[in-house]
Amino acid sequence: MTFAQTYAGWKADPEAFWLRAAEDIDWVEKPIHALNDSRAPLYEWFTDATVNTCWNAVDRHVAAGRGKQPAIIHDSPVTGTKHVITYAELRDRVARLAGALRAKGITKGDRVIIYMPMVPEALEAMLACARLGAIHSVVFGGFAAAELAVRIDDCTPKAIIAASCGIEPSRVVHYKPLLDGAIEMADHKPDFCVIFQREQEVARLVPGRDVAWHEFQYGVDPADCVPVEGSHPAYILYTSGTTGAPKGVVRPTGGHLVALNWTMRAIYNCGHGDVFWAASDVGWVVGHSYICYAPLIAGCTTVVYEGKPVGTPDAAAFWRVIAEHNVRSFFTAPTALRAIKRDDPEGALVGRHPMPNLQALFLAGERADPDTILWAQRHLNVPVIDHWWQTETGYAIAANPIGIEQLPVKIGSPSVAMPGYDVQVLDEGGHPVAPGTLGAIAIKLPLPPGTLPTLWNAEDRFRKSYLAHFPGYYETGDAGFVDADGYLYIMARTDDVINVAGHRLSTGAMEEVLAGHRDVAECAVIGVADDLKGQSPLGLLCLNKGSTRDHADVVKECVALVRDKIGPVADFKRALVVDRLPKTRSGKILRATMVKIADRQPWKMPATIDDPAILDEIATALRSIGLAKV
Repeated sequence: MTFAQTYAGWKADPEAFWLRAAEDIDWVEKPIHALNDSRAPLYEWFTDATVNTCWNAVDRHVAAGRGKQPAIIHDSPVTGTKHVITYAELRDRVARLAGALRAKGITKGDRVIIYMPMVPEALEAMLACARLGAIHSVVFGGFAAAELAVRIDDCTPKAIIAASCGIEPSRVVHYKPLLDGAIEMADHKPDFCVIFQREQEVARLVPGRDVAWHEFQYGVDPADCVPVEGSHPAYILYTSGTTGAPKGVVRPTGGHLVALNWTMRAIYNCGHGDVFWAASDVGWVVGHSYICYAPLIAGCTTVVYEGKPVGTPDAAAFWRVIAEHNVRSFFTAPTALRAIKRDDPEGALVGRHPMPNLQALFLAGERADPDTILWAQRHLNVPVIDHWWQTETGYAIAANPIGIEQLPVKIGSPSVAMPGYDVQVLDEGGHPVAPGTLGAIAIKLPLPPGTLPTLWNAEDRFRKSYLAHFPGYYETGDAGFVDADGYLYIMARTDDVINVAGHRLSTGAMEEVLAGHRDVAECAVIGVADDLKGQSPLGLLCLNKGSTRDHADVVKECVALVRDKIGPVADFKRALVVDRLPKTRSGKILRATMVKIADRQPWKMPATIDDPAILDEIATALRSIGLAKV
């Protein structure tokens, strides 16, 4: 069956499509209906069914005779360790941890915060919560105490599971003092904390509240899987917005299982025994969906990597992991690939590690510029596939479904909408625009299974944030267009579309042009205030490692490139060479914050920023051209 036939089949009968997909899940009580629209526009899926996520991710594979297959490969260049956990071992470890949590009073519906680095125990904690029907909320390890406190107060956990520390290439990150500080700040206090003590740093335990990971589990009876309703929240994941209170995205259990299982074969072409690696962190949505849950639900082996794309030890780190562990499908963020390309622009290190088993490289998390995609295609010699999704959706909205049919790749496009997603491009009035016209990207309701049905304890905020602007649609917050072939192009966040003398222009289109310059490793374009034209674009350029060219020459050539490729209408006249760009820990460039600095507007230090010092460097650079003046 072609993908066009698959998509048409979904559109003709969504109910039948998702019930068929649900047949690949082990249900306690099978669903009779897929969609529940009784509270539209708040839709739910598989509400008449009962199921357990941990059973589907772990136990059923052991029951099917695959207990000796590796479930998790932990590869940690920062500690110099590697080890493998089989499905049978994982089942026993998760059941024992769940038993210990149960003995301390954790039951279905209780919240548990998980604050851990990239270690297998983080996945075990997530699965142990799922085994009991408890709702976990993973907070990125090393998040500041104040941000952790906000999340404690919002989801009111009965327990917190944390590690003593995280390991970075050049330092130890002290998790326990951050946790202690967060609990002190928070109004809500957890009943107890479980601390996984790492040998690199043994933390001080608070008597009566804290218990060590191994001691906690000593002598307990393992717990069986607890059935939950299909609509029961599997987890809460807080979005990392730069302003306002974080939004707790709710992930429903039944739809989560069905959708993620479907994507592993249809999009990533992986199944039982295949090794799948998503180079992300368990604190982000990619880590939830494609480090922990989806690969295990599909019976794959998942790689848990504690390291960086460069510096652990060099720009060949990713290729070493792929080669050593026979990775079949690899998923990373464009920012990681750009870091590798910046250190190894000629791709000399790629050939150090033959990767015969690699079938495709998948990119997501931000726009993938064509130059980076072409670099990867040239050196890896496999399809490089951009796809687009959000924390809120939990899996791809648009992708190239290589497990059904590999569609032609169009550089700069994440390809086409997946079943479940009726994607439209709308003008400000909510009317569909013609192919090739820039507009707001929205998805016609209902959203498919596994996407957010609401925000945790914030239904009104959910309606206002996502449903109010375009009634009958989910507003993605992204801007772009669809071409005549139905391929989607994500050009910017809606807030990053700038208005230059009445012309709505995409900063993403300008970034594509700049990234094509031979000396540019990475770039960002922001719109700064202009008294005459409203806004004027400004480029920030990071150059390839080893580039010795005069910065003024590079800037002059980049200005000419944009003028040639986009035209004088872009009014692109200014660019700055900077050492690095400010990013979140998940790799997103903080464009909105840079705009506020440039325009001398009040701004707040983003909680998710990777290195706050970069913003001082950017402010200094902006002042050099007359912006960001006090």
